[in-house]
Amino acid sequence: MNSGIWAALVMAATLSAPALAEQSGISFDHKDWEVVCDNTLTCRAAGYSAEEEASGSVLITRKAGPDTPVTVDVVLAEMDADETAPQAALSLWIDGKSQGEIATEDNDTWRLSDAQAHSMIDAVKGSGKVEFKGAAKPFVLSSDGAYAVLLKFDDVQGRVGTTGALSKKGDKAENTVTPAVAAPVIQAAKVESGEDRALTTAEVNALKPRLLAALPNNNECEGLASPQEPVIDGDNDITLTPLDRKHVLISALCWRGAYNEGYGYWVLDKALKGNPQFITNAASDYSDGIISLGQRGRGIGDCWASAEWVWDGETFRKSSESTTGMCRYIRAGGTWDLPEFVTEVKEAQ
Repeated sequence: MNSGIWAALVMAATLSAPALAEQSGISFDHKDWEVVCDNTLTCRAAGYSAEEEASGSVLITRKAGPDTPVTVDVVLAEMDADETAPQAALSLWIDGKSQGEIATEDNDTWRLSDAQAHSMIDAVKGSGKVEFKGAAKPFVLSSDGAYAVLLKFDDVQGRVGTTGALSKKGDKAENTVTPAVAAPVIQAAKVESGEDRALTTAEVNALKPRLLAALPNNNECEGLASPQEPVIDGDNDITLTPLDRKHVLISALCWRGAYNEGYGYWVLDKALKGNPQFITNAASDYSDGIISLGQRGRGIGDCWASAEWVWDGETFRKSSESTTGMCRYIRAGGTWDLPEFVTEVKEAQ
């Protein structure tokens, strides 16, 4: 499955009533390149080797606002570590000419110098051949889709036609670009300790219609809607978890696939009398005031989508949302962290 389409499906399933005002950023992919810009307008563009080669990836990162620097990081594929393990040094080559060794950012990531970064971007958006040598086989960076993605990158940040644009440079000054947007601030609230428990049959019969009615359009919970046909035997319990003196968290398994499963979560008053507040139908876990989502794009786990919601005393607010980029067999656990939504979470007092 195309990772961009898959991630969009997962993230659409996570949209909840409290999150409607918490709009995520923008993502766009074309051929071997993709860009994700978060809600602060920081953009990250990932480029890959041709899909059939799976030798490495680069990440171009830039914050919004005038005169912000551009960084380019490089990773090599590790799914077949014996083929791509680096030798003494990694170097950048453009059109058969060495651009020098690349500095090591950490044990498995390299960062280009400013000069190398701009040379690489100029080459890959045109007809230049970009290679990274030093592994058992060279990492040839695909240029297919690069220009379109870099143009989208600049468009989101208001840089098209400016002197600092990555794609289409012009004469407009950098002070005309779109400023960065401040990340939302969430004040986390403490949750009380207490044991989870399964709802009784009477509670389930009374509550289930209201849980289903709280689902927004296009959100489903098959495991809750069809208890006579369990998703998995023994997994149809509806669970109650205390949150504080007034609120509880209700959870139920909504769906299960070949390598993912999604739990539904609702906030409700402690007496179970009011209208449930739906949070998500695609979460993976809840712990200590945080609902988390982690869904893999395919069975081998080389691409993931993730999200979290933080308890603020009244509801769970989305605090983060990201993917790891395309499913390209680069690294177990995903290649990059590409946030679509970021916040500043203040610890509970």
